[in-house]
Amino acid sequence: MTAVAATAPGYAPARTLPLRVEALRQLKRRRTLVMGLILAALPFVLIVAFAIGGSPDGARNGRITLMDTATASGANFAATCLFVSAGFLLVIPVALFCGDTVASEAGWSSLRYLLAAPVPRARLLWSKLAVALAFSAAAILLLPLIALAAGTVAYGWGPLRLPTGGSLTASDALLRLALATAFVFVSQLVTAALAFWLSTRTDAPLGAVGGAVGLTILGNVLDAVTALGDWRAFLPAHWQFAWADALQPHLEWSGMAKGTAISVTYALILFALAFRGFARKDIVS
Repeated sequence: MTAVAATAPGYAPARTLPLRVEALRQLKRRRTLVMGLILAALPFVLIVAFAIGGSPDGARNGRITLMDTATASGANFAATCLFVSAGFLLVIPVALFCGDTVASEAGWSSLRYLLAAPVPRARLLWSKLAVALAFSAAAILLLPLIALAAGTVAYGWGPLRLPTGGSLTASDALLRLALATAFVFVSQLVTAALAFWLSTRTDAPLGAVGGAVGLTILGNVLDAVTALGDWRAFLPAHWQFAWADALQPHLEWSGMAKGTAISVTYALILFALAFRGFARKDIVS
């Protein structure tokens, strides 16, 4: 007796919904262009603000901050742009790219047709998650790169002046900024995972994006409640600025290591919930 083929001839589940196809779809969407323009415009807005208001000066209160050294060099300006955007602005593209994945397909009533193509559910999620994380990383990388280029033109190429005193050579500064940017991306994995999980639970993309942003803000609020004491160390928001340890005369790893462990742990749990829930979900949209 001849065994009946379980699948159609030539069908390979792993080859459905190629990453390049999904990436091109996301790249052509208007929100991708708008978000890229906003991130690219921020450094120039700050340069204009410094030109109008004058260079920041921390000597008035006797305390030098990263903002006060913004115009010292292109590297300082890039670090300042990262500082002013890491807490909220960079949360938005991550939540947008990851929250607008599955929910947008459901909102367009095209999700069931994708699965009927047939694209296996796990394959669909892996493709969309990989592209969403890639676009999120590109958005986070875009800001310091443009800030470094614009800051170098406006303030010159030179060492990174440290708020704590001293400076780093230009080559060391680039390595430290790269490390800081990488940590910012890792710290945003929790927002990405929240948005992705919510995207598998709702047909409204704005609900997934807004929910992830709202929960991230809630984490920031809870971290500001000092009455929580040591419990705040379990909040991802508590470590979101640990990348500043990379901008020290001697590189400090402890804060970034703890922040990475917390962020990756939360992210893996939420990603697992997304895959588990979507595998059992009744798709009607």
